[in-house]
Amino acid sequence: MAIKANPAGIDYAKELIQKNEYVKDSDWGEAQPSRERENNFIDRNGYEEFGKWHLAIDTEVGEGTKSRYKFPYGDLQKVHRSGVIAAKQRAAEWDHTDVLEAADSLLGCLPDSN
Repeated sequence: MAIKANPAGIDYAKELIQKNEYVKDSDWGEAQPSRERENNFIDRNGYEEFGKWHLAIDTEVGEGTKSRYKFPYGDLQKVHRSGVIAAKQRAAEWDHTDVLEAADSLLGCLPDSN
């Protein structure tokens, strides 16, 4: 697996945070979109827009597939602080330094809680 940071996703997350389109306190297990919701989003918006909701891509997986995108951070409407935290923890666990740094940077832009 060749995981690298996804500049489009990172930039989009920053843009949403600047527009106050975030949730400060949520349970990421409950907030993350279901497969059905992801599929509906892709049907309406395409894979490029879907990719913006992820902090990384797997360069070994072809474009136009859900499995190309890694480390989701939002519910396809808003950034979730809990999603960014989950992404940061997984990036640290799997030693994806660039993704870890991106998540850490995003957390620095978000308030701690409600």
